[in-house]
Amino acid sequence: AYVIYTSGSTGQPKGVEIEHRSLVNFLHSMTRKLGVTDTDVFLAVTPVTFDIAALELFLPLSIGARVIILSGEDSRDGQQLIKRLQHSGATVRQATPATWSMLLRAGWEGDKNLKVLCGGEALSRELAEDLLVRSKHVWNLYGTPETTSWSTVHKVRSGKGLVSIGRPIDNTRTLILDKNSQLTPIGIPGDLYIGGEGVARGYRGRPDLTNERFRPDAFGLPEERLYITGDVARWRPDGC
Repeated sequence: AYVIYTSGSTGQPKGVEIEHRSLVNFLHSMTRKLGVTDTDVFLAVTPVTFDIAALELFLPLSIGARVIILSGEDSRDGQQLIKRLQHSGATVRQATPATWSMLLRAGWEGDKNLKVLCGGEALSRELAEDLLVRSKHVWNLYGTPETTSWSTVHKVRSGKGLVSIGRPIDNTRTLILDKNSQLTPIGIPGDLYIGGEGVARGYRGRPDLTNERFRPDAFGLPEERLYITGDVARWRPDGC
């Protein structure tokens, strides 16, 4: 479907090969999870060189919804962004916590018809609470380019403590393994692995790096693979 280049923490660009079935699974799952329909209006602010732009562009087109594409200048200016939000009739907007924080600093008072999608960085409880009182819903999203954008979603509710990254989307598995590659019990931190339909084909022209970051799924079918995210996570008692 596409090759998206990401440098991650290394600073060296590498092309991630995403197949059509992975993208289609992602779009169908996010449509269902978020409850979006052909009456929704998406405000697209993400550069197309960033993998999460796939949600903003392809999802509304796949269900017959509207997508309004903002210029880079509009998306970086808090005051301009507030005006576009107010006049566009947008009902869904995806952005990083840093961008949502910029919007709040610029004086955004909120919109009770807007679904807020937040991902790409850790969502603090303070920011989550600020967004909850200003919007219809707030969703915390987690994923990597190597697993087709978002792999887990969480509908945020008011409360205390860390905001969960939630549960896997459809046809996706999340495993937390210890240093011996064994499954960790509830509450015990470990390395986060992602498997399922979203796992990329690999890195374009880099079999060495592909073999390093993608491994056979010892807990699934023989042909299935897991992506090593490099992130640390733990299971909560509620399954998130």
